[in-house]
Amino acid sequence: MSPSPDDQGMRLQRSSRDTAALIPRLTAWLATQLPDDANPELTLGSGIDSNGMSAETLTLTLRWQEAGTEQINDLIARVVPAPGDFPVYERYNLREQFDVMRIVADASDVRVPLVRFLEPTGEVLGTPFLLMDRVDGQVPPDVMPYTFGNNWLFDADPEQQRGVQERTVETLAKIHAIPDAATTFAFLDPAHPGDSLLERNLNRARAWYEFAARDIGPSPLVERILKWLTGNIPEPSSYEAVLSWGDARLGNLMYRDFAPVAVLDWEMATIGPRELDVAWITFGHRVFHAIAENFGFPGMPDFMRVEDVRASYARHSGVELADLTWYTMFAALNYAVVFLRAGGRQIHFGEMERPEDIEVLLHHRAIVEELLTELGA
Repeated sequence: MSPSPDDQGMRLQRSSRDTAALIPRLTAWLATQLPDDANPELTLGSGIDSNGMSAETLTLTLRWQEAGTEQINDLIARVVPAPGDFPVYERYNLREQFDVMRIVADASDVRVPLVRFLEPTGEVLGTPFLLMDRVDGQVPPDVMPYTFGNNWLFDADPEQQRGVQERTVETLAKIHAIPDAATTFAFLDPAHPGDSLLERNLNRARAWYEFAARDIGPSPLVERILKWLTGNIPEPSSYEAVLSWGDARLGNLMYRDFAPVAVLDWEMATIGPRELDVAWITFGHRVFHAIAENFGFPGMPDFMRVEDVRASYARHSGVELADLTWYTMFAALNYAVVFLRAGGRQIHFGEMERPEDIEVLLHHRAIVEELLTELGA
């Protein structure tokens, strides 16, 4: 009998923070942001446990008075993890996330939640946070992965699944179509060494891996990926700089009637080639499908296939994508860091023992080894 996903530590503790204790401080702060005599009241809902681990996510209901009338708004709080809670990223910049979501909303018809409040200093809750409108819809789950079955996307009929794929790719094309991205989103250009956008993005990912390795130990497999990527960076003349969502995957989209109604989680947003996002979303599905197969489930082999996504992207953007090999390996690098940090967090919270071979934490290990072998790397 195959081990259950729970046995493999796929349910993650995200925080040691007492979230209920945040409400009085957050309420007092909101009183300074709203009109006089607003008398805000906050009700805490629940965390969101089926997706993501990069930030603490809370559901809130805000009631306040304005012009003598009670106002009610459902909000989502994204709170930077406390340093002692083994955060995914070494640095969080909520100002960048806040600004990019506002600009995307203003400059396109890409659907993003309305961001309302930003507290970037950490003085109120101990770490920075932002508040945005809650959007109703369904998200393909990460825990357990949607490829495992028993969820709305897996259980949809083939036509509905094709609709999800088509509209998701259309959303990527719309993000990439926002004009003058290199200027409009110049603040997203990675502050790392490099003579080109891709080199700076690669060095940002390298620094992220080095941050992970300090806590969890080095990964020879990741270092093989880095060596190949460094020696094969596409020339700047081969790509156009667009807004890259950065963490383009199904679990960061909310759907209603099988169509996207919100693009979420802009923490890894950057400027760079459009191929970054396309390779990311196809590789991410490939990883989830492989995990499902490893547990004896059929997965979703006919969904998000690279050739189908490429064709769909060309229809919606009018652009034929370049070869995705480098960008796929770049996605593999970043997924490796996520898996290392996720595993490190499980060890930190006592949910698993530290393995002798740290690379067992890399759930895409077999895929990456196969790709590197094909590349002779």
